[in-house]
Amino acid sequence: MRKTLKEIAEIVDGEVVGDENVVVTGICGIKEAKEGDLTFIANPRYIPLMNQTKASAIITSRDIKSASKPIIRTDNPSMAFAKMVSLMAPNEVTRPVGIHPTAVIGDRVRIGKNVAIQPYVVIEDYAEIKDNTILYAGVFIGHHTKIGRDCIIYPYVIIRERVTIGDRVIIHGGTVIGSDGFGFSTVKGVHQRIPQIGTVIIEDDVEIGANVTIDRARFDKTLIKKGTKIDNLVQIAHNVIIGENSIIVAQTGISGSTTIGKNVTLAGQSGVIGHITIGDNAVVAAQAGVTKPVPANACVSGYPAKPHNVAKRINACVQNLPSLYKKVKALEEEIARLRSILDSAQVQNQNKELS
Repeated sequence: MRKTLKEIAEIVDGEVVGDENVVVTGICGIKEAKEGDLTFIANPRYIPLMNQTKASAIITSRDIKSASKPIIRTDNPSMAFAKMVSLMAPNEVTRPVGIHPTAVIGDRVRIGKNVAIQPYVVIEDYAEIKDNTILYAGVFIGHHTKIGRDCIIYPYVIIRERVTIGDRVIIHGGTVIGSDGFGFSTVKGVHQRIPQIGTVIIEDDVEIGANVTIDRARFDKTLIKKGTKIDNLVQIAHNVIIGENSIIVAQTGISGSTTIGKNVTLAGQSGVIGHITIGDNAVVAAQAGVTKPVPANACVSGYPAKPHNVAKRINACVQNLPSLYKKVKALEEEIARLRSILDSAQVQNQNKELS
């Protein structure tokens, strides 16, 4: 697809700085781009690459005033670039249609209009699948589970019994929703299993990455509220509540009965202890270990997690430990030397007094 910068600016509501008649025929990242490609800059750390890229034009934020090649200034370069990717490099994956004959569908299952069910899907009794939802190969849906409209459930997803999934939910391959919570009571040295009889509710417009596990509640529900996005390899334990539009990044672990507010970010490999609250708009940095409640609008990092500015000062002190060790060792040697001199002087004085 060929487009001039003027045409692209109209599509993304941007402003061309430079030759608006430049034609682009491809789209690529700033490092990989070649002549004829359109690229973008969203992260300020990549600004130096603007003068190195071979791309013919760059989508930027409105903070960028000019460059060595034509730019299109926009309010949100990431979204503008994503829009152009959809137009210039459309996804060629076709939507599945119909119900494959190898699918196993139980009794009294309700299936809406235009639902696609691929090979070897298993849907147990009394489940409900609403209009336009796609179940890819190997998906398992437990009894009495409800899945909303326009959902995409990728291969080998397991959604256990009595789970509720909202509309426009995307669940990537290998994820398990509604597995039993990790509940045991130790009696005379033996771990006795505690029944987990609650459910999981996933609200509208949630996206869940690959190989995520979301445990059912012991009682009541584990709840993921609308608009939340969950990355790959995340563990969410029983009775957790995650507020609207939160971001949970890869390899995060959330222990049971934790409440997370709306617009919260849990960065990669962070861990949260159970039975605490993380307030609205909070940010937990990568690899942080949260052991106490986090107030709204706070940013915490480190282990145990502390306010980010405090954690940075502690980390700076830790980085100075090698030089501090050398200084302490030198001081010990100097003290030993001075003590030796003092002891020698005391001995001389005692000898003089005796003589």
